Amino acid sequence: MYTFRPRGFHLTPVIKNLLIINALVWLVQMTAAYRFSYNLDDLFALHYWKSELFKPWQFVTHLFMHAINGPWHIAGNMLILWLFGSTLEERWGSKRFLLFYLICGLGAAMCYMGWLTYDYTKLANEAQAFFDHPTAENFAIIDKRFNLGGSQFDMDGLRMALANKEPWVIELAKAQIEDYMRINITYSSMVGASGAIYGTLFAFGYMYPNEYITYFFIPIRAKYFVGILIIAELYFQIQNAAGDNVAHIAHLGGALFAYLLLRNWNRKLF
Repeated sequence: MYTFRPRGFHLTPVIKNLLIINALVWLVQMTAAYRFSYNLDDLFALHYWKSELFKPWQFVTHLFMHAINGPWHIAGNMLILWLFGSTLEERWGSKRFLLFYLICGLGAAMCYMGWLTYDYTKLANEAQAFFDHPTAENFAIIDKRFNLGGSQFDMDGLRMALANKEPWVIELAKAQIEDYMRINITYSSMVGASGAIYGTLFAFGYMYPNEYITYFFIPIRAKYFVGILIIAELYFQIQNAAGDNVAHIAHLGGALFAYLLLRNWNRKLF
């Protein structure tokens, strides 16, 4: 729980409009999904560039969409945007803050896309290694990172079956890998303003490093709070745990682009 509040307790123009736009888009998403059984993510969420669902405009539109399986995603992002973004907008002015917000969001999206490209290229290489040499060891390399088998495979049984070169087991394992690649490359996507939000948080910590933020009743200076968040995101990104559907690399990308912008602004190159 964040208890820092922006000075004046009021909504600045860009913050107010961003809150309204995000809320309206979320309501449209909910209506489309639950009343018309249509997932707007297919059109407006950011998909991998090799996906048949990818469209260039998704680099922008995904910034105004959020998960619809509960209000916590949008509520958390919008709360942080108001608490910290309003102070930055008051200091910089509306035009510069909006530009900063959008650049951080787009930068986060580019980092996310770059990571997906690396991740899927690595997966393709590992898959090809298994197709060429279908051993339990090669399958385990992929399964460890992507949890392909889940509860469907008994790894000890698979090892024995592959050692015996049983054709049906080899085909089953290949099909599992191919399905995973096809589904994830086509349908995996990112929604949310979290990259831009992390950029906003970083900027607040950068501009007001000694301002106190009370988080779950613990007061902590902004510079330490932001540092802890970035370290946590790095940890979770490196862990790459199966089932973790948070785009940690996008959060880090938003913070990175915020740092680059702020450094350039301080040098008066902007």
